[in-house]
Amino acid sequence: MPYHHGNLRAELLARAESVVASEGVDALSLRSLARDIGVSHAAPGRHFPDRQALLDALAIEGFERLGGELSAAVGDGGSFEDRLTRTALAYVRFATGHPALLELMYARKHREPTDEVRAAADAWAGVLLTLLAESDAAIGDPERFGVILLAALHGIASLAAGESLPPAHAPDQLAVDAVQRLLRGSRVD
Repeated sequence: MPYHHGNLRAELLARAESVVASEGVDALSLRSLARDIGVSHAAPGRHFPDRQALLDALAIEGFERLGGELSAAVGDGGSFEDRLTRTALAYVRFATGHPALLELMYARKHREPTDEVRAAADAWAGVLLTLLAESDAAIGDPERFGVILLAALHGIASLAAGESLPPAHAPDQLAVDAVQRLLRGSRVD
């Protein structure tokens, strides 16, 4: 195998995400990734000592991308409701665009997440919690509201990814509706 020039780590992560999306996590191996991108079977070990390290890095990258998309949605200005709606839409669009990656990001089947994975997950959640804290207590407990909102959005995205939504119910419109209904039902007077 030829020596690989360039950013092998990034190329491995991109190919890993592609494999996870098309074939699932179980189909992923460092050896097959090396073969797919044309490097020696030992080359991935320079970046990922084992398969779990690769999966963790992929989850971290996913959380970072999600956080970036949410930050962009929050930062565009407007009312609290407008920013929350844009953030909800960004989450649903990311989740429906990358369902296998999102599943990997939340996978906890065999072990607790590493500190790095937990920090990446906390960082994107912090974007949402910071926005919710700006509601001036109009929603009650921001953390509880956030968990309920995330459960609704994640459910919408999961149903959409599984093609289980009725055709008349677009994920984006359901996300907007979820935000509006939760805000109406949570107003503290």
